[in-house]
Amino acid sequence: MASDNPLHDTYHPETLAVRAGREPGPHGEHSQSLFLTSSFTFGSAAEAAALFLGEQEGYTYSRFTNPTVSAFEERLAALEGAERAIATSSGMAAIQAVMMATLKAGDHIVASRSLFGSTTNLFAGTLARFGVETSFVDGADLAAWAGAARPETRLFYLETPSNPLTDVFDIRAIADIAHGAGALLVVDNCFCTPALQQPLKLGADLVVHSATKYLDGHGRVLGGAVVGASALIEPVYLHVRTAGPTLSAFNAWVLLSGLETLHLRMRRQCESALALARWLEVQPGVTRVYYPGLPSHPGHELASRQQTAGGAVVSFEVRGGREAAWRVVDAVRLISRTANLGDVKTTLTHPASTTHARITPEARQNAGIGEGLLRVAVGLEHVDDLKRDLLLGLPT
Repeated sequence: MASDNPLHDTYHPETLAVRAGREPGPHGEHSQSLFLTSSFTFGSAAEAAALFLGEQEGYTYSRFTNPTVSAFEERLAALEGAERAIATSSGMAAIQAVMMATLKAGDHIVASRSLFGSTTNLFAGTLARFGVETSFVDGADLAAWAGAARPETRLFYLETPSNPLTDVFDIRAIADIAHGAGALLVVDNCFCTPALQQPLKLGADLVVHSATKYLDGHGRVLGGAVVGASALIEPVYLHVRTAGPTLSAFNAWVLLSGLETLHLRMRRQCESALALARWLEVQPGVTRVYYPGLPSHPGHELASRQQTAGGAVVSFEVRGGREAAWRVVDAVRLISRTANLGDVKTTLTHPASTTHARITPEARQNAGIGEGLLRVAVGLEHVDDLKRDLLLGLPT
């Protein structure tokens, strides 16, 4: 818990990204230890009983207690300014864990329309089958958030910036509306990470992460996390303990090393993304660029207030629809054709046929995801090389 460790209150985030977490073991190891074990032994039957009942701190079984995973949880909580975090096997597992821990049949969610495709499917498909209804609203319309709330509303949910259009929504204002309706606000902070944005300080109750993305930063492992006050995290922990969508110790160990370079990577990737976005704005075959760091972005002023930079994702529309967009994807030689993001290697995808292909055409249209839309997640290559690569397929 962040409040129990003075380190969290006295050092800068860049230092916490390197130092926060578990102390070295009895061997004085300088790097983070990796505990590859399924279970832990006990000194006596009484000790085992106390550990399983939570009367004594310690480790029992790696489905829900592991020192390496705990170190990742503590470090991420420190970076988000939170009391506690619980790690999961993926970002989607983190979102599902929040829903399973806080909702029951008959409850209601208010969510932004601008969501990752799998999140939309989870809400509109899986949760609906279990009696949890979701109302999707224009995330920028504060009146729509307030108007959609019902007596049975338990959660408000948004991504900011959103995937893939980088829509930016007012966390503080939406938090006030949620709390006025007796609901919690959950924010997906995947695109920004705590290096650029801390939603809890803006009024959010819980933050979810796909650690697979920028927290790792190298496209190596899957992981997720939920961060917030200890009282809210406890039921999420109990769900993960019971259902088992657990982060492996090895993946936690990899993610810990990713966090050590998070601020350096994000700073450089944001600089390159802004340069690329400015360049795309003047290309004749590009009809629109979506990047919060541009003055032309409708959320630019808001992003300047609640983020420290525009992020590393740039989306843009090309003239000619799907055929033209696919030509860009097929022409690149340097940029990776993959739907993942957050890597040191720049990636390119066509959202309508990949990340959002399984949602209905109507849902895609409502979310503004057209056939000519492309999403670039900018890595650490030189930005001039990225421009040359995109020019191979851009309409002229």
